[in-house]
Amino acid sequence: MLQTLRRIVQEVNSTRDLNQVLEIIVRRVKKAIDADVCSIYLLDDNEKKFTLMATDGLNADLVGQVQMAHGAGLVSLVAQRADPLNLDDALEHPRFKLFTALNEERFHGFTGIPITHHREVLGVLVAQSESRIRFSSDVVNFLVTIAAQLAGAIINAQASKQITVDSKQNKSEIHRDHRPLTGQPGSPGVAVGKAVAITSSFSLSAVPDRPAENIEDEMIVFSLARESVRQDIKSLSFQLLSDGLPTEDVAVFDAYLLMLDSNTLIEGTLAKIRSGNWAAGALRETISEHIKLFGEMENPYLQERVKDIRDLGQSIFNQMQGINDLPVHKLSKNAIIVAEDISATLLADIEKTKISGIVLKSGSRTSHVAILARAMGIPTVVGVNELPIMQLDGCQLVADGYSGKVYISPPDHIIKEYSRLISQEEELSQELRELTDKPATTLDGINIPLYANTGLVADLTPSKESGAEGIGLYRTEYPFMIRQRFPGEEEQSKIYKEVMQAMSPKPVVLRTLDIGGDKSLSYFPIEEDNPFLGWRGIRVTLDHPEIFMIQLRAMLIASVGLNNLHILFPMISTISEVEDAMSLLDRAYQEVLAEGHQVNMPKVGVMVEVPSIVFQIRHIAAIVDFVSIGTNDLIQYLMAVDRNNANVAELYESLNPAVLTAIKLVIDEAHKEGIPVSVCGEMAGDPLAAILLLGMSIDSLSTSAASLPGIKWMIRNFSQNEAEELVAKAIEMKDAKVIKNMLMASLEKKGLGGLVRAGR
Repeated sequence: MLQTLRRIVQEVNSTRDLNQVLEIIVRRVKKAIDADVCSIYLLDDNEKKFTLMATDGLNADLVGQVQMAHGAGLVSLVAQRADPLNLDDALEHPRFKLFTALNEERFHGFTGIPITHHREVLGVLVAQSESRIRFSSDVVNFLVTIAAQLAGAIINAQASKQITVDSKQNKSEIHRDHRPLTGQPGSPGVAVGKAVAITSSFSLSAVPDRPAENIEDEMIVFSLARESVRQDIKSLSFQLLSDGLPTEDVAVFDAYLLMLDSNTLIEGTLAKIRSGNWAAGALRETISEHIKLFGEMENPYLQERVKDIRDLGQSIFNQMQGINDLPVHKLSKNAIIVAEDISATLLADIEKTKISGIVLKSGSRTSHVAILARAMGIPTVVGVNELPIMQLDGCQLVADGYSGKVYISPPDHIIKEYSRLISQEEELSQELRELTDKPATTLDGINIPLYANTGLVADLTPSKESGAEGIGLYRTEYPFMIRQRFPGEEEQSKIYKEVMQAMSPKPVVLRTLDIGGDKSLSYFPIEEDNPFLGWRGIRVTLDHPEIFMIQLRAMLIASVGLNNLHILFPMISTISEVEDAMSLLDRAYQEVLAEGHQVNMPKVGVMVEVPSIVFQIRHIAAIVDFVSIGTNDLIQYLMAVDRNNANVAELYESLNPAVLTAIKLVIDEAHKEGIPVSVCGEMAGDPLAAILLLGMSIDSLSTSAASLPGIKWMIRNFSQNEAEELVAKAIEMKDAKVIKNMLMASLEKKGLGGLVRAGR
C-alpha cells in the first residue's frame, strides 16, 4: 500500500488542475482498497453545502449536481465530527440521505474521511462497498493519509484560482472570486500595485502556463539551460572520477546525461514551446508527463527514477530563471514583491522608492525581513501559506499590512476603497510628523524616552528625523552579513563611530554580534538541526573570544571623545555568561587604555530573551547597568513557536497573558534593584502592546523609526493610570484575542484607531 500511496502522491503533485487531481484520487483509491465506490465531496463555504466533485462507482453524470446542506447526510456528519466515520451499514444510520439518481442504495459499507486544513474541513473523502462490512483500520489510515495530501492540493488550487465550487452550475468551473488570501500582518500600511514574483528556491511544479512572447527566444532559453546543466553534470562526473570515486558510483551521472539527451525531453519540450507555451511552462509539462509515466510503472527501480527526473527538471528550470538574481529591472514604484522569502540583506539593497509592498509565503511579524520592512515603512504581509507565487507575477494586488489580507486582481471598488485609505494614511503620517519635536509624555506627566532600532547607517537620518532620543538597539550583525569575511577592528570601529557621532550626545546601544538562528554568515556557516535552540548570540562570541575581543575593542575605540556608548549582550541564558562577557569587556577596556586611548567604561546591559533569565533577573540586575527585553525571541521561547514558520504563526502572540506576566515580572524585579528596563523588541512598536508596557512602568521603548511617531501619539493620549488599569484587566483575561479587542476599543475611543487599521 505504501508504493500505491507514493504513486498517488507523485501523480497529484505533477497534476495542476484540481478536477484532474480529484479524478485521479477516486480512481486510484478505489482500486487500491478494493472498494466499490470512491467519491469526493467539497464544501462550498458561501452556500454551506457539500457538492459531489468526483466519483468512481456512482453516477458520474451527477458530479457537480448532487449537493447536501451542512447538517444533512453522512457526509455532513463526518465534517461536523472532523473525524473518520466507519459503518458496516450506512443505510440504517439515521443521518443517511439517499440520492436515488446516484444508484447508491445497494452500497452498505461506508467510511468517510474529513479533508482538513488548519482545523477547517474542506470536504470529505468517501469509500463504499456493497458488502455489510466495516473497512479495516489499515484502509482507514490509508484514506486519512490521502485526505491529508488532498487538503494541500485543494488549498493550492483555490489560491491559484483554478477552481471554486459553484453550486449554481451543473459542473465545477474555473473562475475568479474576490476572497482575499490571508496571512499575518508583517508591516503596517496598505499597498496597491503589480506583483513581481521572485522565484528563489522555487519549484518547477508550481510554474504556470504563460504565452510565449517570442517562440524562437523561448526555444533558445530551453536549449541553453539544458546544455548548461549537461556541462555541469559532465564536469562533476569528471571531478568525482579524478577524486578516485569508483566508476560504478558515477554511473548515475551517465543516466542523467541520457535523460538530458533523450528525444522525448528535447523534442517534447520544444513542441510545447512551438504550441505557444513559454519555456518554463513547456518544461514543466514535459517533466510532469515523464513523472506520471514512470510513477505508473510496476518496476520499483523505474519508479525510483521519478526523483531523478524531478531533480533534473528543477536543475534546468533553475538555469532558465537565473534564480539567484532579483529581477530589479522589473521593479517600479508600484511593484509588490511576492516570494517564498527574501533575505533582510537583499531587501536592504533595494531602494524603498522602487517597491510599494511585500507579500511572503513564509515568516511572521518578527521575522527579520518583516522587522526591516517596518523600519523602511514598507507595507508587508507574511505567512500566506497558500500563496501561488509564480501565478501572481504581473497581477494587480492589494496588500493590507494591518489585517494580513491579500486581494488578487480585485474589482475596481476594492482598489478604490484601499486607495482612499492610503490617502488617509498619508494625511495621518503628516500629522504624526508634527509631533517630532514634542516629548512622549503621558496625560499625567510621565515621560517615556523613545529610541530607534537600526542596523544600517542609512537609517540614522530617518531615526533622527523621527524624533528618536537615541539608538536603543543597533544590530551589529548587518555589517558582518554583507561581507565575505569577518570585518576587522578598524572597519568595525569606523562604522560604530559614524553611528555614535550621528546621534551624539544621545545614547547609542550597540548589541554585540548576534548570529545563529535565522541570521547566518556565508563565510561562517552554522549547520544545526534546531538552530533557534542552538549555537547563537553570546554563545558563539564567548566560544570565539578572538572575534568577540575585536568587536569589543572596536566599540570602545569608536566611543573615544563621544562617551555615548552602551553595550548590550544578546541571548543570555545563564548568569555565568554575563560574568564571562563582562570579564572579556574589562580585558578589552584595559587593553585599549594601555594603548593610550582615553575611553570611559560604557554602561552594560543584557537582553532578556531566554525564559531562564526571567526568573533570575534580580541576580542579573546586580551585575549590569540596564536590562533590555527582546520580546521577539522571548515570545518565541515562551510559546514554543518558531517565528519564521507560517504554519504556527497564529500561535506567536505578544498579547498572550503568559507573555505579559513574564514581562511584568522582569520590570518589577529589575526596578526593585533600581535598574531601568527597556523593550527593544517588536512589542515596542505595536501600539496595542505599547499601551500595556506603559502600564507596566517601562522606562523606555525602542522601535523602528517608522513606528516611533505612532507610539508617541499613543503615549501622549493616555495616562499611566489608564494603562495600569488595562494591564490589570489583560493579565486576568483568558487569551490574546480578548485582550486585543479590549485594547483596540480603547484606541478607537481615543480616536487613535488609525494606528492599528487602514485609514485615519
